[in-house]
Amino acid sequence: MVSKILDKINKENMNEKKIVFSVGDTVKVHVKIKEGDKERVQIFPGTVIARDGGGATETFTVRRVSHGVGVERVFPVHSPYVVQIEVESSTKVKRAKLYYMRKLTGKKAKMKGDTKANA
Repeated sequence: MVSKILDKINKENMNEKKIVFSVGDTVKVHVKIKEGDKERVQIFPGTVIARDGGGATETFTVRRVSHGVGVERVFPVHSPYVVQIEVESSTKVKRAKLYYMRKLTGKKAKMKGDTKANA
């Protein structure tokens, strides 16, 4: 009984659009920002270092280096504030979580390796 109710709530909260990206991809996340009575779209580019959860509560973490400081931001996949997720490039990685990227600087922090074929 309770699981049927939770399933119904999850289906209502999920976006209809198909989101196809994975850990290791370089993405641009278009986020709707509300300032007072105005709305604008801000772009947050970076590398996806983690995906967590599932269903309506699924999130992903994007990391970038801005002015020499590492900045990470966690986005809900099915949030109405995430307007678009644009994949710039894909890299094949051997880990589900790329938390080791936090310690790397300079050229070592670049994603290298096999680039996935665009299908």
